[in-house]
Amino acid sequence: MAVDYTVIVVYLAGMLAMGWWGMRRAKSKSEFLVAGRRLGPMMYSGTMAAIVLGGASTIGGVGLGYQYGLSGAWMVFTIGLGLLALSVFFSARIARLKVYTVSEMLDLRYGGRSGLISGVVMWAYTLMLAVTSTIAYATIFDVLFDMNRTIAIILGGSIVVAYSTLGGMWSITLTDMVQFVVKTIGVLLLLLPIAVIKAGGFSEMKAKLPTEYFDPLGIGGETIFTYVLIYTFGMLIGQDIWQRVFTARSDKVARVGGTVAGTYCLVYAVAGAVIGTAAKVMYPKLPSADAAFATIVKDELPIGVRGLVLAAALAAVMSTSSGALIACATVANNDIWSRLRGAIKPSGQNADEPHDEVKGNRLFILIMGVATICIAIALNNVVEALTVAYNLLVAGLLVPILGGLLWKRGTVAGALAAVCVGGLSVIGLMWGYGILANEPVYYGLLLSLAAFVIVSLATRPTDAAVLATWRERLAGRGAEADAEPATATQ
Repeated sequence: MAVDYTVIVVYLAGMLAMGWWGMRRAKSKSEFLVAGRRLGPMMYSGTMAAIVLGGASTIGGVGLGYQYGLSGAWMVFTIGLGLLALSVFFSARIARLKVYTVSEMLDLRYGGRSGLISGVVMWAYTLMLAVTSTIAYATIFDVLFDMNRTIAIILGGSIVVAYSTLGGMWSITLTDMVQFVVKTIGVLLLLLPIAVIKAGGFSEMKAKLPTEYFDPLGIGGETIFTYVLIYTFGMLIGQDIWQRVFTARSDKVARVGGTVAGTYCLVYAVAGAVIGTAAKVMYPKLPSADAAFATIVKDELPIGVRGLVLAAALAAVMSTSSGALIACATVANNDIWSRLRGAIKPSGQNADEPHDEVKGNRLFILIMGVATICIAIALNNVVEALTVAYNLLVAGLLVPILGGLLWKRGTVAGALAAVCVGGLSVIGLMWGYGILANEPVYYGLLLSLAAFVIVSLATRPTDAAVLATWRERLAGRGAEADAEPATATQ
């Protein structure tokens, strides 16, 4: 295992080195939070694919393939569909707004007063997303070093917190590009063909497994519909995803680069399901489906390759964890803390503002990172935590966000009603039906939509001046130019 250990140690050391390098570039709020809005198509595509394909998509995707066969691809496939929909239909408008958070978009569209409540919902979602990603370190380090769960979480979490705190989005972008390359080589180019060959090829896999393992809809129509509702729509509105859209240097980069990343996700989804199906042939009686990835890597891959594939799994977890962490800290600082303390300064009082804001956001990443590690240590049920996060996100924020983009009659009262009714109802419904039930997000989303439409129609339309400003920003005009004039990064 010495060679495998060396590969992992070199990889982790490289992540910290890139964090240090990123710190030298992050000199303003824009550079720290959205990489100066300067990413070109290559870096944008790689980092967007890296953040959406995390530990759940890699380890969990293989586990679903082990349990359901090729139809286990649907979870990751719906993530790819969501990213494609975001890129084709909404990313250009989102990028032109030149904001930092989803809540700032809601304030801009509805004329203020909705940011704090929506910020709390988005903060809860991003925090749980960061926590569930951090927990996944325990699985990987257990395979590598037979390490205690708590120590593994602290080690993996500390590395992510360190490079994220140092350089913000620049560090995360650089590390995500490396993670994207490592995942592509480790999972698609090495683990996939090796797993199929070790299982005897597709003909042998078909001979040894039930026919439903090769049914594209074998996982069930209701499950697929729930995946679409939670993950496809979740991709449209998550702060972690929007914050990456804000890094694009132009509308075209956001649209084309996101489309490339979404297509990559579809390929990754099928690859994970095939690897899991192959693992089912080789290890038909594993104690749990989620053990399929670690087992096939540990037992079937040669020395050195095993280290690279485990680095790929670690890369998947780290990319999602770091993206969720900076999103959580951005929302906590810009949408919640600054509003609660009433510290929004007049435009004329901005001396030394970039330095101060970088320091403040860096502090919040550190605080949220420590909180994430502590919660991850205390929490055991990852699936339930992630389900709560996505249910809150979709039921509470999908309607006011998409309603604001698509329906000019929507009002701030309607948006607030949708957030409150959707969020509270989904919590109550999870209490009644159970956290993992499908009904809470179904009914919560319908109630949120009803509240938005009814209250919007019953209240005065949004002020014409607010809508005029909104249209100006959607057209790419009227926003304060906060990007550095330097050459865009490819």
